This record gives sequence, C-alpha cells and structure tokens, in this order.
Amino acid sequence: MRVLKQLTISLALSLTAAGAVADTLKGEASMLEEASYGSDSVSVEQVLGYPIGTKITSPEAMSQYFEALAAAFPEQVKLLEYGKSWEGRTLYYAVISSADNIRNFDQFTNNMQLLADPRKLSDSDAEKLIEEMPASIWLSYGVHGNEISSPEAAMMTGYHLLHDQRQETKEWLDNTVVFIDPLQNPDGRARFVQRYYMTVGLEHSADRRSAEHNEPWPSGRTNHYLFDMNRDWIALTQPEIKGQVDALLTYFPLVFVDLHEMSGDSTYYFTPEARPYNPLITEQQRETLNWIGKNNATWFDDKGFHYFTREIFDAFYPGYGASWPLYHGSVAMTYEMASARGHRFEREDGSILTYADGVQQHFIASLSTIETVAERRQALLQKFWNYRKSAVKAGQNDERRALLVAGKDDPAAARKLASLLVEQGIDVDASVNKFEVCDVEYPKGSFIVDMAQPGYRMIRTLMDEQVDMASDFLQEQEQRRSNNLPDQIYDVTGWSLPLMFNVQVDACDDLPSVETVAVSEGRVSPGEVINPNASVAYLVDWGDMNAGRFLAAALQHGLEVKQSELAFTHETAGRFDSGSLILTQADNTEKQDLIVLLQQLAEKTGATLQGVDTSWVTDGPNFGSENVHNLFAPKIGLAWDEPVSQYNAGHTRFVIERQIGYPVTAVRTGQIKTAGLDGFDVFILPESYGYDGYLDEAAVSQLKDWIADGGVLITLGNASAWAVEAGLLKSKLERAVVEGEAKEVNDTTKVDGTVISSRQQFMSEIKPHKADPDWVSGALVNAEVDTAHWLSAGLRGNLVSIFNGNDIFSPIDINDGRNIAWFAGQDDLIASGFLWDETLKQLPYKPLLMWQPMADGMIISFTQEPTYRAYMDGLNTVLMNALFMAPAITR
Repeated sequence: MRVLKQLTISLALSLTAAGAVADTLKGEASMLEEASYGSDSVSVEQVLGYPIGTKITSPEAMSQYFEALAAAFPEQVKLLEYGKSWEGRTLYYAVISSADNIRNFDQFTNNMQLLADPRKLSDSDAEKLIEEMPASIWLSYGVHGNEISSPEAAMMTGYHLLHDQRQETKEWLDNTVVFIDPLQNPDGRARFVQRYYMTVGLEHSADRRSAEHNEPWPSGRTNHYLFDMNRDWIALTQPEIKGQVDALLTYFPLVFVDLHEMSGDSTYYFTPEARPYNPLITEQQRETLNWIGKNNATWFDDKGFHYFTREIFDAFYPGYGASWPLYHGSVAMTYEMASARGHRFEREDGSILTYADGVQQHFIASLSTIETVAERRQALLQKFWNYRKSAVKAGQNDERRALLVAGKDDPAAARKLASLLVEQGIDVDASVNKFEVCDVEYPKGSFIVDMAQPGYRMIRTLMDEQVDMASDFLQEQEQRRSNNLPDQIYDVTGWSLPLMFNVQVDACDDLPSVETVAVSEGRVSPGEVINPNASVAYLVDWGDMNAGRFLAAALQHGLEVKQSELAFTHETAGRFDSGSLILTQADNTEKQDLIVLLQQLAEKTGATLQGVDTSWVTDGPNFGSENVHNLFAPKIGLAWDEPVSQYNAGHTRFVIERQIGYPVTAVRTGQIKTAGLDGFDVFILPESYGYDGYLDEAAVSQLKDWIADGGVLITLGNASAWAVEAGLLKSKLERAVVEGEAKEVNDTTKVDGTVISSRQQFMSEIKPHKADPDWVSGALVNAEVDTAHWLSAGLRGNLVSIFNGNDIFSPIDINDGRNIAWFAGQDDLIASGFLWDETLKQLPYKPLLMWQPMADGMIISFTQEPTYRAYMDGLNTVLMNALFMAPAITR
C-alpha cells in the first residue's frame, strides 16, 4: 500500500512539474546559505520528489515528510496527534529538541504544569526549575488554507533544526523545546492545492487576473465548515482549534507564533503589534514582544528583507491564535508574509514575488524567533512564573472575588459556559448543595469561579462585560472619520461570553462556604426522564439548546411532537414556557420501546422530560388547542456558492447541523432560479455580496410563489437588505442621520452664502448627505422582544445580539407584519464594545427581527447574523423557532 501511495504521489509530481517555471530558490541549502547541512540528509526532495519551495505541498505529502523526519531522528522528534479535522485528516504537531530534552520530555511537561500554578509551587522550587528547564516555543503554520508558504516553511524549519551542524543550532535545541504545528487547516489547504493545480497551464502565470490567483467559492482560507479559524479561540467551536488549545494548556509554551500571509503587494509584518492593545496584556509581555521584534529585524536586515511593524494587526480581540496565549502568561504574535497565492505573482511595481520567497522569509522569521527564545531562556521562564503569580494575587484583590452562575433560566447555556471556561484552562466548581452568598440564594449545582487563580486574566477577557479601547486611540479614529479616512478598528469590539450566551453571571466579594466539586469538560449534561412510566404524555420546557437538540433528534427518529405557541400550567407538572414540547402516548403508539428511546435522547441531548398522567392544564392552551401545532421534520435548504458569504453560510450550517443536530441541504445559488425550491419547507439566504446579480426578477417571482404556497424564507444580515430591495420585505433601509437639513444644490457652480461660526458647525457642513451609516466593527447590543408572538417562544423579553456593519432598517408596519425584536433605547443599547455616537443615536428601536406573512407562507428576517462565528448562543432559540415552528404553522 505504501509503494502504491508513493507511486501516486510521484505521478502527480511529474504532471505538475511539466508546467512549472523555475522559482528563485531551490533546495534547503539555498534557504540559508550559512547553514551547514551536509550531504546525508532527509530533504524534501529526497522524501517527496521536488526541491522545497518549488511545489505547494499537499497535506498528505506534508504528513509524509514529518513522518520521515521522526523516523530518521527518533531521539530528537516526537509526532503527537491532537485531533481530526472535519474531513478526517489527522491534526498533529512535531516536538523537536535535543536528545536529552526529548528523553526528559515527560518531566519537562510536568515541570511546566508546576510552574503554571503558583498555588502549588514555592518560590524556591520555582527558581530551581527556572535555572534548569529549557524554554519552549510553539510555531503554528497554515491556519488559513490558502496562505500557502508558511506550512512549507514549517518543513524547512524542522529540516534545519535537525540537520544544521553548526554549534549555535545545537545550543538552541539544548535550551529550547520547539513545537511545530505544520498545518492547522489541512482541509482548506487540500481544497486550495487541488483547485490551484487544476488551473495551471504550460507555465505558471504571474498575472493577478489569472485563474491561479482567483479562487472559486469557497476559498481555501476556511476549514470544512467555512470558518475563519483565527477567530475561533474564545468559542472553540472547531476541532482544529479546540485540539490545539488542549495541547497549549498541557505544555504552556512561552512563545506562540501564528504565521500567515497577506496582500502580495506588501512585504513582511512581525511584532510589535498595532493599537489598540487589550488592557489585560502586561507591560512585561510587551517588553518580550519587542525583544522578539528587534531580533527579527536584525535577521531581516542581514538578508535584505523588507518588513514593517505596528501599523496593522492589533492585539485587542482575544480570539486570535496570536492573542489567546497572552492571557495565560505566554507571549503570542502574528507574522504575515506577502502572498504569491501560487508559484509566481506580479506586484504593482512590476517585480515578481515567488512562492519560494514566502517560504524563505517565514523560515527566517521562525529561526530568529527560536534564537530569541533560546537566548532569553531563563528570563522568559521567570516572566511566565511572575505572570502566573501576579494573576493569582490580582484575583485575590479583585472586588469580584467570585463569579456565580445559577443557570436557572437557561441550564444548557450555563453548562456550556462552565465547560468552555474549563476548556480554556480555568478552574470552575459546582456546588454540591444549595447555598447563600452576598444575600442571594443559589441552587445545588450552581457554578462558582474563584477569581484567585493563574487564569485570572483569561477569566477577565472572556467574562468581563466591557473591555475598553484607549481613549486617545478612539479620539484618533474620530479624527480619521472626520477626514473621510477608514478607522483602524480591526475586528469586533465586544465578545463577553455571558452576554453572547444570554447567561446571567453574578459577582460577589466573597467565596461561598459550600462543598464543591471540580467541573470537568462536557458541554452537555445528560438529561433525564422524570416519571418515565407516565400514561399520557411527556413534556419538555422550551427555551434552551437542550430542548432544541431533543426536538431535532425526536423528529429525525420519527416521533410525533406537538409544540405550544403559548405558555401553559399543567395540573401536576407546573408551568411550561411558550414553545414547550408535548409528546403524547396516543400520538406515538406505533413507536415500540418509546420510553427507552426517550431516555436515550434525553441523555444525549441534555433535555429533561416530565412524564404526566393527565392532559389537564389549569392555565393556557390544552394539548388539543389550535395554539398547539403538530411538528414535522422540515426539509431545510441553505443558499450556497457565489455571491453568498462563505463565513455566514458555513457558520449557519454549522450551528444547525453540529449544535442543533439537524441536516441542511446546501443549494447552489443558480439552482434557486433554474430548479426552484419545491420540496423545501424552509430556505435560508445568508449574508452575501450581492444577490441582485444572481437572482433576477424571474427568480424573485419564483421565490414569492414558493413563499405564498407555504414556504418559510429566512434572511440573515444583509440578505434582509436584499429582500427589501427586491420587494419581498416591506421594510426600508435607512441612510445616516445628518444634523441640519441637506442643502439643495441647483447650481453646480454657486450656492447661497453661509456663515460658519464654529468648528462644530464646520464639521457638520462637510459631512456627506444621503450617505449610509458608518460601519461598525462587531459590538454587542441589547434588544427587546415582543414575547406575545410565537416566534419569540421561550425568550425572556430581552436578547443580546451582534451589531456588525451599517445596515439599519425602518420598523415594519403593523399592517405588513411584526417587529419581533428591536434594539434597545440609547441608554441601554450597548451591552459590550463600541458604537459610533451617530449609530448610538440612530439604532435604538430599529428592528433586529421582523416577521412578515405572505399568503400561506412567511418571511423571517434577521437584520444581523444570529449565527455569527457560531458563538451567539443566546439567539439560537429564536432561530430554532424559525426552523421548526414556522413551517408547522404554514404547512
């Protein structure tokens, strides 16, 4: 089998080599001329059949190369697996060091665990470890699959460390344990490599218009579920990032580098990062980042490579790979190389950038950083120890000595939050009994987070409602806006997990006196069936993901399920919220071993089923009411392919399939017009960069007919704006509000004279009129809910939503539909993050969610993305209402 595999690879190489143009560099020796490799080496060419930097290596070939290194240097290399990608590819990292360090690797791991917890280690014992231990660095390559040069540089870095005979490299390995994750996103890279070589002709084209440089949808940047995994580090939704975090919390590498690519017209970027800085990053960490940046600059100057620092790529949002490790005491950074996005790329100045250029520069940056870590070994270990000690002390002095989560309103979200904190390296306890602290009573099983722990700053950055950008930075952004320049806010400004999950977290200045048990990982607590031998029905309270997962599973198992639009009170079982589920024995008589199946589904989904022996209710609708609907398993479609946003499409599919547990059919956008939507009960239009070029009047007419016949159309984000423009949704998009009246200009050369008496008036005069609102970078905002509508079943009266972009809608008229959720008033609008003053004034009482009936069907329009990055869990219940209850009502 191995021989056949090698033959297949060789054939593929010969086919692609026929069309290759010679690159600038060939072979390991040309990557660093001063290196001393010798002739007896495990080179890329010997293992894979081509010189390094002359072919974009596939994930399978890359694995083959690292396996060859491990086989050739068993005393210096460990290959360790940390998971599987969605498409089944192995995720792994290589550990490379001296033979002594690898022999003592388990002891090194134990020592880092000790050094990471000052609560269990004395200062004197810590000093001994710091004197004796090697330092460590983690190099992560290829999180974006179409950023192609860094994984090749990973192979070159591994080759160099094991083959360079010079004393300095041997000393690096004596002082340092080097972790290399060569390919964080194998699925995306496989997609890019396969499609890239399909476009290659007689020779590789450097023309930026070439198909080689313009990927089809979806790009190789994303993983299988089309996530930008460099935004996933606070939510850990994807296995590629979750597994890497597990490894980082095992070894606590002192330095973490995430190697990327950027525009081919640029040069090379490395630390220090741009403003704004997250205020939870310490000055000691910033000093280390400067050490690394200065040494990188020395190497780049020596090689004649151009670079820049500080201008872009800030360290404010903690959800990047290059940010997350900072809050555990390591230092982390992004490196960005200009991308050839293929073999050759012609820059705007006419020069040719090659793939090999990127490989070489990422390789040099890797070496220079390893050198800094090796030379600063003891200082870096000392800083890590000091950081972890200071975190415990800061937690002891924090007026919020403990965070407490009762989770009564949403037990599923509370459990997921607690597990996610544990997965992030934070200690969480659960109470064995009920207790009272800070004049509040908490039930058994409440979650307790003691702030006095080494992960204190990680707790803060994940749980604080607000993390502020520096005021002078914001003043600079306002000045840029006044000069019609883009702002420099790079990513979202609000990301508080409790807010995104809609979970109430209390703070107390004292720890509760109650017996506790440590919480372990597990985002779903097993559910149960109470009164399993019930003679009439089983009830499931609606309003959390446990109930939603149960419903999805029950429908797929062919169970007959009813759902109540309204809340009701059962004679013996008590109060059940609107949207609650009813499974009667009478409806499921044909289901053998019903109770066995219900118990299995409850355990798997986390739902609690209450068995009842009567259908009598004392308040609200009875089980046979017209307000109680028979549900069915709807066929759900999702627009796929251009012009759809690959992120929103992927996030939405992921939330429905992997979090709710229900299948989705992806439909290429062109099929909407040519094949229609017959057979679909629900169809979702995600965000896009312009449906109007793909869905013409005929397609819109087909959509209207399908909706009128009972279809449920769900529009997300700017797809709702398209629905307005296409005449489907009877709302309007708003322009920006401008103080004062816009001047009517009838004569293009002269206008009536004015007196401008102040700078404020001057700034108002030069503002553009009839312009769109300014763009907002991802703040969290509060919204109010109309709880009298079935679409809000299970909601509590308020929501937290992302607000990203600049689409603001006028409320839909009551004669045309209902505004189910709208943004809160100005004083209460911001939940977390930053809004421009103009947005803060204009956004209140504008719709977040609209419902519009159309004959027998309906449109449900979210003006923002409820599935944004798959971490807005607090919006999942209303999404499930749209997916499952809406088609039951229309059909």
